[in-house]
Amino acid sequence: MKLNQAITERRIIKKFKSDEVAKEQLIHYFEQAKMAPNHRMTEPWNILFIGEKTREALNHKTNFGGAPAVFAVTYSHGANEIIKEENAVATACFMQNFMLLAWEDGIGTFWSSLGTSDAVREKLNVQDDASIIGIFACGYPEEIPQAKERADIETKIQYLD
Repeated sequence: MKLNQAITERRIIKKFKSDEVAKEQLIHYFEQAKMAPNHRMTEPWNILFIGEKTREALNHKTNFGGAPAVFAVTYSHGANEIIKEENAVATACFMQNFMLLAWEDGIGTFWSSLGTSDAVREKLNVQDDASIIGIFACGYPEEIPQAKERADIETKIQYLD
């Protein structure tokens, strides 16, 4: 699969098959995804694999679509607000890389914002100097939704003098 195909065909998956995805395969994607741009080479991301007990405690409304693998990704805040913002963006790039690499192999992902609550932060033992960029479900898709309509890119472009 070519990169442009992975970008345009990747979907958020909400229902997964029960087939396991090997942790080694996920680690392989993370290893490649770490080449994401990150200002100051902070590599601010950390991955928390979520086991059954923690998954139950999170009480996600669809149990992450039955995905066989669930993990959270956090990022370090850094010394100031500028670095915090840079680290958030770098971590989002890291996860986009991961999601495209997984999709290339037929593995789908679901990005949940469940990690924004204090209760979830506590359940995941996330310290005050870090934030959760998302909780991710990962596995082979049971269903692949159609692409949603996107705005014409020209409506998002401004030309400055």
